[in-house]
Amino acid sequence: PRGILREPVKNIRRASFIFITKCDGTSNAELRAELRQLNPTAEMIECTHRAKCLENVFTSERKDLDFLKGLSVTALSGIAAPDGFERELEDRGAKVVRRDRFADHHRYSQQELIDIINESLAVGAGAIITTEKDAVRFPRVERRDVPIYFLRVDIELLSGTEDFNDCISRICFHRASAG
Repeated sequence: PRGILREPVKNIRRASFIFITKCDGTSNAELRAELRQLNPTAEMIECTHRAKCLENVFTSERKDLDFLKGLSVTALSGIAAPDGFERELEDRGAKVVRRDRFADHHRYSQQELIDIINESLAVGAGAIITTEKDAVRFPRVERRDVPIYFLRVDIELLSGTEDFNDCISRICFHRASAG
């Protein structure tokens, strides 16, 4: 992985598989060429995140993504780069009236969530939308006057599907034989 507190780029030479995430379907030829210079033998797999539905953090109720059309929402995230998440909400028709951004891997307190609910009510948000990664770090709150949903996403493989299946087989086979 790239980014703060991640492995140095030079360590990519040790990888057997390289996952290129958040691809948009356009050519990644330049990036692939750079990666090939660092590691000429690794298999490359391109994938993207696909929004699937909204799921209530506390009740597991699911909503179709069309629920966002015209809805005023608070975008709540504690991820390294929240712009893509917020853009996804807007692309789905949500009107983001409030953005609460916390540091990556933030551990939420009950009081923080209560404050966000109150502030969301004040700006007329009909829902608070967060990421699946954040939702698992939420403490339980009893307030239900503004529902809190997370955006459930799936990983879609764009290229390298055979390489991915091979990767999984090698990892699973290796683990099974190590036991």
